[in-house]
Amino acid sequence: MSSITLTLLLSLLTIHPLNFCTAHSHFEVLCIESEQHALLIFKQHLLDPSNRLASWASEVDCCDWVSVLYHNVTSHVLQLPYERSMFSGKINPSLLDLKHLIYLDLNGNDFNYTPIPKLLSSMGSLRYLHLSFVRFGGLIPHQLGNLSKLHYLNLGSYYFSSNSLYVKKLQWLSGLPLLQHLDLNNKLPSLLELRLSNFNISGFIPSIPSINFSSLATLDLSLNSFENTSIPFWFQGTIPVHIQNLTSLRHLDLSGNGFNSSIRNWLYSFSHLEFLNLGSNYLQGKVPRSLGKLCNLKVIRFFENTSNLFWVFGLHNLVSLHLFGNQFQGPIPVHLQNLTSLRHLDLSWNQFQGPIPWSIGNLSSLRSLDLESNQINGTVTQILGQLSKLESLNIGLNMLEGAVSEVHFANSMRLKALFASQNRLTLEVSDNWTPPFQLNHLDLGSWNLGPKFPLWLCSQRQLLTLGISNTRILDEVPPSFWNLTSQLTYLNISHNQIYGEIPHIPMIMSSSLVLDVSSNNFTGLLPCISSNVTFLDLSNNSLSGSISHFLCYKMNEPKNMQFLNLGKNLLSGKLSNCWMMWKNLYALNLGKNNFTGSIPTSIGSLVSLSYLHLDNNRFSRKLPSSLKNCKQLVTIDVAKNDFVGSIPSWIGHRLSSLVILNLHSNNFHGYIPKELCSLTSLQILDLSHNKLFGSIPKCVHNFSAMATSNSSNYPFSLLPWSSEYISAPFESQLVAIKGKDLEYSTTLQLVKIIDLSNNNLSGEIPEEVMHLNGLQSLNLSFNILTGRIPENIGDMGSVESIDFSSNQLFGQIPQSMSNLTFLSQLNLSNNNLIGKIPSSTQLQSLDASSFFGNKLCGPPLIDNCTIKDVQPNTEKKECKAFSGVDVDWFYVGMAHGFVVGFWVVLSPLLLNKQWRFLYFQFLDHLGYKLRGLVAQTW
Repeated sequence: MSSITLTLLLSLLTIHPLNFCTAHSHFEVLCIESEQHALLIFKQHLLDPSNRLASWASEVDCCDWVSVLYHNVTSHVLQLPYERSMFSGKINPSLLDLKHLIYLDLNGNDFNYTPIPKLLSSMGSLRYLHLSFVRFGGLIPHQLGNLSKLHYLNLGSYYFSSNSLYVKKLQWLSGLPLLQHLDLNNKLPSLLELRLSNFNISGFIPSIPSINFSSLATLDLSLNSFENTSIPFWFQGTIPVHIQNLTSLRHLDLSGNGFNSSIRNWLYSFSHLEFLNLGSNYLQGKVPRSLGKLCNLKVIRFFENTSNLFWVFGLHNLVSLHLFGNQFQGPIPVHLQNLTSLRHLDLSWNQFQGPIPWSIGNLSSLRSLDLESNQINGTVTQILGQLSKLESLNIGLNMLEGAVSEVHFANSMRLKALFASQNRLTLEVSDNWTPPFQLNHLDLGSWNLGPKFPLWLCSQRQLLTLGISNTRILDEVPPSFWNLTSQLTYLNISHNQIYGEIPHIPMIMSSSLVLDVSSNNFTGLLPCISSNVTFLDLSNNSLSGSISHFLCYKMNEPKNMQFLNLGKNLLSGKLSNCWMMWKNLYALNLGKNNFTGSIPTSIGSLVSLSYLHLDNNRFSRKLPSSLKNCKQLVTIDVAKNDFVGSIPSWIGHRLSSLVILNLHSNNFHGYIPKELCSLTSLQILDLSHNKLFGSIPKCVHNFSAMATSNSSNYPFSLLPWSSEYISAPFESQLVAIKGKDLEYSTTLQLVKIIDLSNNNLSGEIPEEVMHLNGLQSLNLSFNILTGRIPENIGDMGSVESIDFSSNQLFGQIPQSMSNLTFLSQLNLSNNNLIGKIPSSTQLQSLDASSFFGNKLCGPPLIDNCTIKDVQPNTEKKECKAFSGVDVDWFYVGMAHGFVVGFWVVLSPLLLNKQWRFLYFQFLDHLGYKLRGLVAQTW
């Protein structure tokens, strides 16, 4: 709480002496009946899961209710402090009967983005109104300007909320002459603080001359994106020029807007300024050296801009310097040693090169140093050895190398956070080393810590987060370490060779949000994990057995799990029908195990699910229709199972957000449902290796995401929430493209393919497919497609791989195919194509096998299509058929037998459709087996 806010509260208490309504009061006070009745009605319309209002009962005098504050003489209720009480529901108009209420604090409750009740504007006695983080939404009612006695107004909202509050006009502020603290937006002669951070300001009215900002000490306009909106009524130009009149400013925050001008020279006149934040803009030019005259500056934040650095070296009172995310290059300036008062230095996410200068060691007051994500090399000994007051050090994502020993940490008694991952460093300490520090946060990812498990970690009793992934550990986890995990909120020991069993401890990671032990050699059963865990990755181990005890553990407790990855293990058995309590799941990966049976219907309870991977198991029967309830699905991957039935039409009707649909290598049969064409966001469609028949739907041109080369708008990020500890995308997909199985992760949003190969599809290739000019791979091989290759195939400007092999296509290769400049893989073999192969750089550079099994000529084939002179045989031959001498009756009989045998086989196929289908299906499967034998031989 700021000193200004504290002053306001003290003044309120001075004007109105308060007592708590409790049985221990020195005075016998009876609650005013009308006010007690009003509070009871107010309670009825609130949801109170924490039972905060349990004492509010009609048979109990309201002066005995918890946290009701009243006047010690008049007994009127004056204050209702119910911040962070987990209330929801509605605010009832009965509050208007509390005519003497001066203090209302509902901060931190949840009213589900309903509008701010206009009834609050009729509570004329209010002097303190705190509604921040209450999840109100919509337009702020201008009627709040009726609260003329307000000293304090806070309507702050959640950052980045799509349903947050917004304001169109600010004229109503002129009705608040006593206001001293405004957290949203405000102005008046007595105004000391104006905070408008992340407030969606738009549509401002013209200037109001009566407003005076001469007393303003704090101005926070961050995160408003003024470049896309009207500038507030007291602004002129890109960076607000009229700020120069605010001569009392001590705190100025203009970060997170779209200012694209240069930094104004008039800023140097702010002689009282202590805090300056111009970060996350598009500022141009150099920072004026005149800012170096602001000798009272203590905190500077210039991040994500392009600016020079040297002007800060004369600011000897600087305590915090944050310059992350700029474009600074070259060595770290040695002149930083002049800032002897500096406690916090952040130079992260720049392009600094070379070693860490020894002069950094002269900053003896330094508490935190952040050099993450630069190109710094050399060692870190000078930092660890000299900065004895250092509490937080971040040197991750650099090129530091060499050995770090226990001697280097001898002066690091105060160290609380060490982030040093993604370097080439080796820790060389004895097995019985006890560090001088007690860390809260530690990340040594990609260090060399092995091969033994670092036992010194067990001495860190205050650890909250730990990352030691990819550290060459080849050992078993000691039991004392597992006991430590109950306090951790983040643990990452992935990508090592750690073996043994994960203990079956119900409270393991009881405080955790994130647990990642993937890519190790753990064996045994799945452990039971606390319901508090949000992110769990046990993939790529050797865990075995059933999943039932894990899924159904403590079914009376809702699970907070959002990400669950059990892929690439040896898990087996059927899935239990226990998914009802896992409704927060956002991503589920059970792929590459040995699960059997059907998918339980309760999986439809996962209404928040976006990513579903069940591939490479032995699931059978039909896809459960309850999946249609999972309307947020972006990925469905059930490849390489034994699912049967037709492809459900509800996939197209209900799952409109689908980007990836992978059903390959199952036993789906029937037609491709036209409803799939409704999936306009679809980028990967793989229905290969099934038993589908019929034609390819012409409506495929509705796949609008495939019709453009732009990347997907859908963020394939790890989770809907971000974390500084989780940076890699979790969503990856194995895709058959260019004749190979390729796994995409970071570039998955760029991949666009259709694979309908190895089915029994018939008819012609629709021209509409060629409208998908963002498609990279099109595979229609091993079907019974007929007709010509569409003439407009050259419109597919982004295609890299085409496979039409083993069909019954005829005619010539379209000349437009020579326009496919990105084409690197083509297979037209085993069709009935004729004529010359079109000339182009791409087509002639392909392997000749791409055209085998046709009647084609021209490069890259040996037959270059030249016309050869053929001499006719002029010798007259007499018909000797009647002579009986030269007639070879063996061949005559063979021809007759062939004709008879041909029609004996063909006639039933022509007359019976079912026999015809079964016959071709038999040939198809025989072909698969032959290809498999050939592949094994090679």
